[in-house]
Amino acid sequence: MVDDMAAIKAAKSDLRKVIHQKLKQLTQEDVALQSHRVRERLFAMPEYQSAKNISVYLSMPNGEVSTRCIVEDALRKGKGVFVPYLYKERTRSDGKASAMMDMVSLHSELDYNSLQPDKWGIPTVDRASIPDRTQVMGAHGKVEDAAGAGAGIGAVLDMMVMPGLAFDGERRRLGHGKGYYDFFLHRYQERLQMMLKEEQFSIEVKMPHIVALALIEQFLPEEQIVPTTPLDYQLDAVVVGDGSLHHSGN
Repeated sequence: MVDDMAAIKAAKSDLRKVIHQKLKQLTQEDVALQSHRVRERLFAMPEYQSAKNISVYLSMPNGEVSTRCIVEDALRKGKGVFVPYLYKERTRSDGKASAMMDMVSLHSELDYNSLQPDKWGIPTVDRASIPDRTQVMGAHGKVEDAAGAGAGIGAVLDMMVMPGLAFDGERRRLGHGKGYYDFFLHRYQERLQMMLKEEQFSIEVKMPHIVALALIEQFLPEEQIVPTTPLDYQLDAVVVGDGSLHHSGN
């Protein structure tokens, strides 16, 4: 088992290097054209059209599908839009803080346009504004104590639009290696199941429709697969830069 995990880790690392090299060769015009095709396909999805609350990654200036127009469209349609927020939480046994991710609300297009870029050029929510935003995992996403205090979900997501480095036809995803999204989904699912068990919802609630956006260079040919472990969530759909949609019904 240890050898298998080591082999998967090595395979993931090798694939990341290959995809990074491909992405370096893309121009901004390439990314812009593919981003247009992706968002038009996404906008046509019934799951997007019916979603009341969606989470959307905020894209880097280059090297991945741009989500700017997606965020703007969702806000203009009156959807609740939630974006990633990274913070430190003392969850490790050695007392050191671990980096974790929550999804927090955007108030408006003006709010979105006010976000300042981080060192990777990604628009980033300011920490000082967090208390005024709805947080999907609750108060700063803190892990509940032994009695379960603080457990629950601050907002129910209908769709998650996720980034990644590589994807395949079976909707497997290779991330950047930090595990932020998989861990967020694991915590979200645990809390959702707890709340359903306690009958805290008056309507039918389920896990969000998980959609990844991929440039053509990130989508593997049929003979290749993304190496995964049981901790890696399978996607519901992948929208690719050639305009194709790969989902569970394919």
